[in-house]
Amino acid sequence: MTTPKPSLSRRSFLKSAAGVAATAAAARALLPGGAWAAAPGPEVDGTRLGYIALTDSAPLIIAQEKGLFAKHGLPAMAIEKQASWGATRDNMALGSAGGGIDGGHLLRPKVHLYATGAVMQGNQPLPMYTLLNLNEQCQGISVAQAHAETGVGLDSSPLREVFAAKKAAGAEVPVAMTFPGGTHDLWMRYWLAAGGINPDTDVNLIVVPPPQMVANMKVGNMEAFCVGEPWNEQLVNQGIGFTACTTGELWSRHPEKVLGMRADWVDAHPNAALAIMMAVIEAQIWCEDMANKDEMAAIVGRRQWYNVPVEDIAGRLKGQINYGNGRTATDPALAMKFWGDKGETSFPWKSLDSWFITENKRWGYLPGDLDTAALVAATNRSDLWLQAAAGLGLDVTGFGDSRGTETFFDGKVFDPANPGAYLDSLAIKAMA
Repeated sequence: MTTPKPSLSRRSFLKSAAGVAATAAAARALLPGGAWAAAPGPEVDGTRLGYIALTDSAPLIIAQEKGLFAKHGLPAMAIEKQASWGATRDNMALGSAGGGIDGGHLLRPKVHLYATGAVMQGNQPLPMYTLLNLNEQCQGISVAQAHAETGVGLDSSPLREVFAAKKAAGAEVPVAMTFPGGTHDLWMRYWLAAGGINPDTDVNLIVVPPPQMVANMKVGNMEAFCVGEPWNEQLVNQGIGFTACTTGELWSRHPEKVLGMRADWVDAHPNAALAIMMAVIEAQIWCEDMANKDEMAAIVGRRQWYNVPVEDIAGRLKGQINYGNGRTATDPALAMKFWGDKGETSFPWKSLDSWFITENKRWGYLPGDLDTAALVAATNRSDLWLQAAAGLGLDVTGFGDSRGTETFFDGKVFDPANPGAYLDSLAIKAMA
């Protein structure tokens, strides 16, 4: 994988961000005092949202299957499978008017990478909004069975000498993730670097679509991969490899996917955007209920959605982890979370965006001088989440911009008020 060279300066981004923010502000000024939620109904009867076959897309699928979009005045919603995160990006650029999609299930940093143009064709910014967080944790880092005897787990360092020997012999060390700068890339990089393995020089990071991970590991195309479920569980169930760690062990209750949408679509259809959010929030609450996990696994596993056996999906949803190397765990703290106690999982905390932007600076995907606060302000629509949740009669007290400091498995601490101190504490990084 070649790291893309950032071409967007802080000045050019701020100009773009200012335009997006001004457009949003103007739209909100026309409908003050929460009038979006109070408007009679959606401006359209639906639109097209994309998803990848990963368990954390479940709220979109459940909202469709349980009639929640229709309940909120959107009977014509289309939830469309995407072949890869690259295809998602290209279809988002097209928009539904061009035969693509207007939003969907996204790796959280993709909103920032699209909005800055960092991963777009011609580096053309695509204004985007993060509307809500779809889930927390329950991704995995899997390793080929050949490395089981090294004892590698949450600590990646047992692979350091193994990979160094391969490099010294002139061999490549392919390690897979799903999209440059996306969550799986960042989890893999964090795990490797914490064990003294430089992800830019000691391995060869490659991009593989989530549904193709297991097949590629089976034929020996990679030493390790990071992806969401159900693919880590499927790898274990097929005896091809093992789970070194779940990402909830790297960072407890870390954010993962979001419902992201094109800013121009949301601004043009504010009532419909709120209706989509309300349907998805109701689906998240349903998905959170442990009593619904087996039914959820059966629904999303169907051929038209993931085409995956239920046994590859259900266990990790509940925090039942078969690591595949003789170790098992049953820990509700490692389960995939969709809602939390009162919506803290779904709420798009701005401080969490700050971490993803900081990590993308760390690895050179975003310029180091880019104004993080401006990018968060232009893309994070926690204000709409509050309107949508209030429209459902939910308690929206206690939410703000920051979730507070975040602590990682290696003891590193991210204070959103001082991201520079976090960067300074990291021994391995691409930026100077």
